[in-house]
Amino acid sequence: MSHVVAIRTKAQDPSAIAAACARLNLAPPAQGTAELFSGKATGLIVQLPGWQYPVVIETESGVVHYDNFGGAWGSQRELDRLLQFYAIEKCRLEARKQGHHVTETALEDGSVKLQIVEGL
Repeated sequence: MSHVVAIRTKAQDPSAIAAACARLNLAPPAQGTAELFSGKATGLIVQLPGWQYPVVIETESGVVHYDNFGGAWGSQRELDRLLQFYAIEKCRLEARKQGHHVTETALEDGSVKLQIVEGL
């Protein structure tokens, strides 16, 4: 049986965040406090390409702190890609924990189709 699912996620899994960074060829996230334009934020720090300030992810709450000044200090597309790959990696991790097999297909519109099949 096939199902279409829309996922809204909070970035709370450090392993999935690290996997998303690896897929995007970014430096691994580092725990710490970073200076943003409007103040400091503490959590997992991710430096996106072309961004003046890092993204800081509070894994306990799932909140993502960033300051890209409406795209002037960094492309929103880079953050969107990080969050998309986070959601994909989180789905993969959870499916594998339950013994399921996951296949991934990139679609022309930039979205990704995941197929999860029971058992290996």
